[in-house]
Amino acid sequence: MAECTGSKCPCTYTSCKRRGNCCQCVSYHRESGEIPGCFFSKNAERTYDRSIEAFIRDRS
Repeated sequence: MAECTGSKCPCTYTSCKRRGNCCQCVSYHRESGEIPGCFFSKNAERTYDRSIEAFIRDRS
């Protein structure tokens, strides 16, 4: 996982109010049954598909 705090956050969804705040981001995605973008490869993160299935495809 990349360094994902503050200005070093690799998430490309720059308008997200949780961007750069790992605790809020992880909590939000967990409640939604998703995985934060910083867990994905750069190419997969850009799809904005945060599903567990997308994560498995990305890591396979």
